[in-house]
Amino acid sequence: MKIYILEDDGNIRELVSYTLNHSGFEAQGFERPSLFWEAIEQERPDLLLLDIMLPEEDGLQVLDKLRKLRYGEDLPVILLTAKSSEYDKVVGLENGADDYLTKPFGMMELIARIKAVLRRTGVRETHLIQMDGISISPEKHEITADGEQVRLTGKEYELLTYLIENRDIVVSREQLLNRIWGYDFDGESRTVDVHIRSLRKKLGSCAGVIQTVRGFGYKAADSEMKAEHE
Repeated sequence: MKIYILEDDGNIRELVSYTLNHSGFEAQGFERPSLFWEAIEQERPDLLLLDIMLPEEDGLQVLDKLRKLRYGEDLPVILLTAKSSEYDKVVGLENGADDYLTKPFGMMELIARIKAVLRRTGVRETHLIQMDGISISPEKHEITADGEQVRLTGKEYELLTYLIENRDIVVSREQLLNRIWGYDFDGESRTVDVHIRSLRKKLGSCAGVIQTVRGFGYKAADSEMKAEHE
């Protein structure tokens, strides 16, 4: 799910980009309309966060121009602006905006507004599970590590997904056997170790996410933390 941010305030742009990139979205920010126009001609996003007060041309002019273009006429747009009067909101909505958020705004509210607009406009939200360079797309059943696609077996995929979904929680080998292989699996716990070694090898520079807790099992944690690999 790609979101463009056209915002000339660098602090706001970086904060919003950071928040979105760590909330299952792919965000790209632009400080000037000219940069935005160059990008959207190459790739259309799924939603645009648009500031009104901009250099070169204001947000309402950008919105008006966007609605006249084939690739922009139905693009979901949320206006971000310091203007808070009812008149300004009405003007923005009448010019084709899907929602309007007044600065300063909280990141949780922004995420909620984005999801609401995507639901209303019928854009299918893609859920990503992300951690420390690893991105998992349950819908596509794909995994990338540092931007490179990783090919995993079915059990490796389930194992990695389960550990990351339960990040920072230590899981025993027996728990992993029960959860991934099923209660009737009669193999020994060494099976888990074999799959962990294979996972680490395939994840390359992101292997440190999977950490060993000696004498108990494994956990997924930030790779900057000390890990005791077997």
